[in-house]
Amino acid sequence: MRQAFVASASLKPMARQLIQERSPAAYTGVETYARRHTKEDAGALAWLVVGYAHVLDRDFAKAIDPLNRAKPNAGDLGDYVDYYLADCYFQTGHMPEAEAILNDFGNNFPDSLLLRDARVLYANALLSDNRPQDAVALLEEDREPVRADLELVLGRAYATAGENAKAIITLRNLYFTMPLSGEADTAEAELRKLPAIPSLSPPGFSDHKTRADLLLRGKRYNDAAGEYRELVNQANPEQKPAMQLALATALRHGGNEREAKQILESVAAPTGELEAERIFNLGEIARAANDNDEFFRLLDQLRQAAPTSPWLEQALLSAGNIYLLKPDYDRAIDCYRELQERFPDAGRAAYAHWKVAWLSLRMGRNDAAKAEFEKQIALYPASAEVPAALYWRGRLAEEDNEPAKARAYYEKLSSRFQNYYYGELARQRLSKLKDDSEPIHYALLDRVPPINGSPKVTEDEVPTDSVRVQKAELLENGGLVDFAVRELQATPAEERGNWVPAEIARLYQDMGRYDMAIDALKRAAPNYFAVDLPALPRPYWEGLFPKPYWVDLKRFATDNDLDPYLVASLIRQESAFNASAVSAKNAVGLMQLLPKTGRLVARQEKLRHFAAPQLFTPSVNLKLGTRYFRGMVDRFGSFEYALAAYNAGTERVDDWLKMGKYRDPQEFVESIPFTETREYVEAILRNQNLYRKLYGTP
Repeated sequence: MRQAFVASASLKPMARQLIQERSPAAYTGVETYARRHTKEDAGALAWLVVGYAHVLDRDFAKAIDPLNRAKPNAGDLGDYVDYYLADCYFQTGHMPEAEAILNDFGNNFPDSLLLRDARVLYANALLSDNRPQDAVALLEEDREPVRADLELVLGRAYATAGENAKAIITLRNLYFTMPLSGEADTAEAELRKLPAIPSLSPPGFSDHKTRADLLLRGKRYNDAAGEYRELVNQANPEQKPAMQLALATALRHGGNEREAKQILESVAAPTGELEAERIFNLGEIARAANDNDEFFRLLDQLRQAAPTSPWLEQALLSAGNIYLLKPDYDRAIDCYRELQERFPDAGRAAYAHWKVAWLSLRMGRNDAAKAEFEKQIALYPASAEVPAALYWRGRLAEEDNEPAKARAYYEKLSSRFQNYYYGELARQRLSKLKDDSEPIHYALLDRVPPINGSPKVTEDEVPTDSVRVQKAELLENGGLVDFAVRELQATPAEERGNWVPAEIARLYQDMGRYDMAIDALKRAAPNYFAVDLPALPRPYWEGLFPKPYWVDLKRFATDNDLDPYLVASLIRQESAFNASAVSAKNAVGLMQLLPKTGRLVARQEKLRHFAAPQLFTPSVNLKLGTRYFRGMVDRFGSFEYALAAYNAGTERVDDWLKMGKYRDPQEFVESIPFTETREYVEAILRNQNLYRKLYGTP
């Protein structure tokens, strides 16, 4: 494989282009390469790539010839060649050929990652060849871990073999316990074909409820509502209120608030938590309709009906947020404080307490704010709000001319939360702090826990003698990066090390999927923001904070008097450098510009013949995006305000800037009432500093 890897290196750019574009020119290029190396391993890899590209195009007949050409010299990639060749024979109705390959697949490739896929395909071929018992025997031994596609084929095999009871049990289980799978609806259609069996009870209430609950949890709200409607009709008097509430919840989340309200108002005599849930949902419907009077009437009702219910906890959070947006900080404080005092150990308590502390500061009640900041650290030392509490307690110590105390808070923040937004702000304050006194130890700061797990990650060498690694390298040369990643992830435990995430990230980066590289490394090092640079290998950092499109990015950033690292950080937050990204609101490309925004800025820039699809072109998106962001900076005069406007809109930032005076932009950032926007601004400014640490002067 090592020789094949070296020999096929020049194939990589052509193969990658073919897998991504599948244009006639790309097919021609790889086919020409394959013919030129027809008797070599590199040629076999090229033919595999051509065949797989046809599979992606669902042109199975055209895939057969190149895959057959790949077969003689496929070597360690023989499992990929055989699997896709068998699949193409199956798809084109050549069952004997498909079965001949699949019959020996397990013996030929016992360690293949495609082994279970091959068994499912073989079972389908056996069914098509009217050999259901053979299909059953093949699959019954391979049911763990559960796979929806395997269960569907097994259910069909049972039915074809006349084992209707087993077929019904298998297909029902698929339909009711795996409703989010693509096979679930097919299983329902198969069940309709089967005769009833008197010895098998029909699906019960609990079966349908399991399916409905899973659909609701999977945010398939309309499908869940359909299931709950049936359950309401099937329910006995004791079950009915809960099913009505579940139906109303699905309808509310699905946007049908009118019907949800009608159902909630018709629920007959619910008690306990059901009544609390009913009132909460009615309150959320009122809040969505901006009927605050009705919301607060229902909140009072909920206090009386269920004073210890988690539904009251959620409602109090909603109440605090309503007052926060008005803004009516005194009443917001009352709601948040009530939540924290009633539910001090619940999931929302730390956030609610922080809001009490922060709004006390915003109201100019510094003594109360100091006490609440310290209480935040004491009560919720592991909460997400602790970095802010440390920073602002330090700021108040500075204002009280207590530099030693300020230094203690800043140093704790800087050391424990190295690369957080507030960690960098703390270092900036420390650099200007004049304090010659002896350090003072504050026991309160000891409550902040250390980072979970060992922060140190060693840089292991890639074991180039590993079969999985060598196979991944070959697949990478063929542009088959998803297959290569699977091979690396399947590396035996004794060969695994910290090289795996970095190598996976490198594969994705080479393919231009920087977003997937970032995700892979975030999973591998979830605490990366809390550690110093030496704690992680350099490849981790460069994968987490890449510099693609750097020439254009730097040029357009500089043209607009912007720090290139700030622009890179904005892009990382917006699209994670996925030039093809499209948001739910139809924002496009690297800097996530709306088409109408792109057209507006294109006119300003005198960009002739502009069309919205050009926003997918990195250079165009960067040119227009940096100009658009520069306009926001010019309008607001601060990067913090401009970033908030980029995320939430200029009108909202105008409104937020009217909510009283701010010490500085940092106080504005913490005061942003939208959590998403606040975290967005903090993340970009935090990442800007990390880019500078990693790469120096741009």
